[in-house]
Amino acid sequence: METVADVERVVRATLAAHPSLFLATCGVSGPWVNGVFFAETGPFTLSLVLERHGRTLAAVRRDPRVAVIVSTGSPMDPFLQAKAVAEVVDGLDGEAVRAALIAKVPQAAPFLSTPIEAVRLTVGQWRVTDIPNGWLPGRPLLAEETLEPA
Repeated sequence: METVADVERVVRATLAAHPSLFLATCGVSGPWVNGVFFAETGPFTLSLVLERHGRTLAAVRRDPRVAVIVSTGSPMDPFLQAKAVAEVVDGLDGEAVRAALIAKVPQAAPFLSTPIEAVRLTVGQWRVTDIPNGWLPGRPLLAEETLEPA
């Protein structure tokens, strides 16, 4: 039987291994999924940028509740799913988002010279699925259960 520490290790490793995630929103025109580069500043805080005049940011401004999936696209590789709250940040917080993103995903640099907004996602709980290890249904990891500091 796996422990909270086991689940947390898979969350951290999966986040570290992926430069991008899928972000689902629901705006005026309905549901929408977008692929975005991201950086984690802890297992429950993700940093990303969104196109200033795009559909995804408009949806986030309308309803900050979003869903994410971090995955290779193969159900046989560990993947993460979560609901999160998106917050558009600026000033020093916006600069911190940009710095974290470039540190993890240098190829995202060209996006920072376009009209973008910095966004921070706060995840309350991850759902971790790892079929080869028998984690189906997925295992939860709640923010308050983590053993290691963010």
